[in-house]
Amino acid sequence: MRAAEADILIVPGLSGSGPEHWQSRWQAKLSTARRVVQRDFENPKRIEWEETIAREVMASARPVVIVAHSLGVVATLHAAHRVGERIAGAFLVAPPSEAAIRELPSVDKAFLPIPRARLPFPAAMVGSSDDPYADLLFTRQLAQDIGAQFIDAGASGHINADSGHGPWPEGSLAFANFMAKL
Repeated sequence: MRAAEADILIVPGLSGSGPEHWQSRWQAKLSTARRVVQRDFENPKRIEWEETIAREVMASARPVVIVAHSLGVVATLHAAHRVGERIAGAFLVAPPSEAAIRELPSVDKAFLPIPRARLPFPAAMVGSSDDPYADLLFTRQLAQDIGAQFIDAGASGHINADSGHGPWPEGSLAFANFMAKL
């Protein structure tokens, strides 16, 4: 599938994705991409985030491909049980672990437990060996549980602008390869 044939939903995590974040850059470059805007990116509530994602999926006219980062991955996994049949694929990057979510006071604990049911659509999950919010073993196991292809990004931090991943060309290439297989 080509990106132009899909509605690409950019699903940011906690605090949203600023202008230098790879998600914002991809959104600007991909003509069919749009951001899933949450009411509150600083104090996320699981049911609100899940419903917003589900609403955006249902409003899409073309096949939906989700590009989620961090807590946006967890929210996407929650939404998948409601609208998974409408999703053509998901590119999931740097999900936080349950332990990390428990330690973030502004995050609704209803995000826990992280859903681990096998997804009804193809997915790829990218993890980093030095992500401060999840170790590589957690990310690899989560990918296996949900039936996602695992992509090891090496020592890449949380794969965000703070860890030097503004443009993130390796991610762009991995996403293009993922899209080509849909």
